[in-house]
Amino acid sequence: MVKEKEFYRSLFIVALPAAFQGLISLGVNMLDNLMVGSLDDLTLASVSLANQATTLFTFLVNGIGGGAAVLISQYWGKKDYDRIRRIFGVILRFTAAIAFLICGLVVCFPRQTMAIFTNDASMIEVGARYLRIVCLSYPLFALSNTMVVMLRWMEIVKIGLIISSVSLVTNFCFNYLLIFGKLGFPALGAEGAAIATVIARLFELCIAAYYLFVRESRVCFRLRHLFTRDREMAGDFWRHSVPIILGDSQWGLVGAAKAMLIGRLGVTMVSANSIADVFLSLALIFTNGLSNGACVVVGKSVGEKDYAKTRQYSNTIQIIFAGLAVLVSGLVLGMSRIVPSFYNVSAETQALASTFLMIGAFTHLGTCYHAACFTGINRGAGDGKFVMKVDMICGWLVVIPLTFLAGFVFHWPLWAVYLCTRIDQCFKWIIAFIRLRGDKWIQNVTRD
Repeated sequence: MVKEKEFYRSLFIVALPAAFQGLISLGVNMLDNLMVGSLDDLTLASVSLANQATTLFTFLVNGIGGGAAVLISQYWGKKDYDRIRRIFGVILRFTAAIAFLICGLVVCFPRQTMAIFTNDASMIEVGARYLRIVCLSYPLFALSNTMVVMLRWMEIVKIGLIISSVSLVTNFCFNYLLIFGKLGFPALGAEGAAIATVIARLFELCIAAYYLFVRESRVCFRLRHLFTRDREMAGDFWRHSVPIILGDSQWGLVGAAKAMLIGRLGVTMVSANSIADVFLSLALIFTNGLSNGACVVVGKSVGEKDYAKTRQYSNTIQIIFAGLAVLVSGLVLGMSRIVPSFYNVSAETQALASTFLMIGAFTHLGTCYHAACFTGINRGAGDGKFVMKVDMICGWLVVIPLTFLAGFVFHWPLWAVYLCTRIDQCFKWIIAFIRLRGDKWIQNVTRD
């Protein structure tokens, strides 16, 4: 175990605010889920499937932020602020282009987008009305999230916590007013939840842009830098960051493919899966926060070319996450029968969601450990291509084929189909453990 106080300070100065930010952001999603779920099963299932498109987009945006991690954290270790500023410009331009393109496609084809996930006409109709509005939040979220994440790799984390807190309060207030029609506002149901999300994302972007362009004083990134072309940094971005973006994006596609299969197994399956997934995402919050901290401390040590320290940091991080996995999985198991009772859904849906949470508690043991390795240690050390290959093989050659066979060929029970959607979490940790025993994962990607 590492004994340096600086290591733990650097790890937790990023990890804890990032974890609380993730907790608050998930709170926004849980509010939507709970408030919409208080209407009826159909609305909950429809909005849940519509949000699969949003989830896919979120994976893409998070991939861009994760792609920034390897370059920014390593240059942060070298204190090369000029190159960090140039990377900021490249990444924000790329994010804006992708976000507006996807928003335009979804707003023009909401029913066709919903039809990807289900063939139920009622769910397509309700979900399309929600999706046509909520997709307007995509560019707002993409830009604000990318700004916050890039600052996080420089150990600037408080602004993300502030933004998420404002978003939670804003979303709750407008959800209450627009879903249920309070204080003279119309009762818009699912569409009201979509409008509330757009308003909350607008607040996020305004605060993030003000901080980055006006208040931040180390990199001093200003609006004019957004339009400065830089072939050198653009080339490095494509070379080292795109594998991470592709890895996260394809995992989002795997999630969308799973949603397509689940969406054809009935409203009960969709609703139970939605309840379980929201709570299991809550279980991942501190895992993801610590992974962000691990990425920064590992990236800084690689940027400083202190590779002995990098290996020492890696070993300590793995021990911390193994302990965290046992703790969090125990909490999920303990809450598995309580959480579904919060929803106004049928007894059958509640019972199925409880079973899903028990399965999730078991698989989370592997999830927690390999998340630390793949999204923290490997990415910070410049080993994004390996992570991408593992995710692609596990997703497309194991999870999706097995889920299809279980649900539509062998007609296994719904709990067994759900287990197939998470089966890779049971063995990816072994791959991560073996990879970190060698030396190929340490790759310095900075320029002198």
